[in-house]
Amino acid sequence: MGSFSIWHWLIVLIIVLLIFGTKKLRNLGADLGGAVKGFKDGIKDATTEDKPAETPSPPPAPAPPPQVGTGQTIEGEIREKTRS
Repeated sequence: MGSFSIWHWLIVLIIVLLIFGTKKLRNLGADLGGAVKGFKDGIKDATTEDKPAETPSPPPAPAPPPQVGTGQTIEGEIREKTRS
């Protein structure tokens, strides 16, 4: 832990306990433990959802052709210009 001895770290720990108190530190530890547990559960749920389905779903039905005059834009491409 760097150039500090064990005695330095014990003094820092005692000062932190005096400032925050044991109850706040206990609550902080419980909150941190709950967050880690929730994270692990979320990862476990995500891995089970990523597995492929056993039966494939049917392909979607083709869309009906657009009707002219309904306000829809029809996109197209001119392949060859012809003279009439």
